[in-house]
Amino acid sequence: MKISYEDFEKVDIRCGTIVDVKAFPEARKPALKLWIDFGELGIKKSSAQITELYSAENLLETQVIAVVNFEAKQIGSFMSECLVLGIYNEDNQVVLLRPDQQLGNGFRVM
Repeated sequence: MKISYEDFEKVDIRCGTIVDVKAFPEARKPALKLWIDFGELGIKKSSAQITELYSAENLLETQVIAVVNFEAKQIGSFMSECLVLGIYNEDNQVVLLRPDQQLGNGFRVM
């Protein structure tokens, strides 16, 4: 299915820095709770099923790419406000999309 450029423009994809990470043991699938600083957009929360390749220690203060204009979604006791983007590898593990250079929080993907 093809989409128009106008459709793509509706998706607000931004760079942000993870400023806090906590375990999410009550999630149905193993997940982490992330708090991500998107600059002028503020700090948004996300639940991410990324525990196979990432830990709280190696995520803190790293940058990720996320969709920031989704409606908030209740996941268990946690309200997820953005969708962190990743790609499934050959072992069905999520590899995060991340910039290869440090960028400003809130910079938009074009």
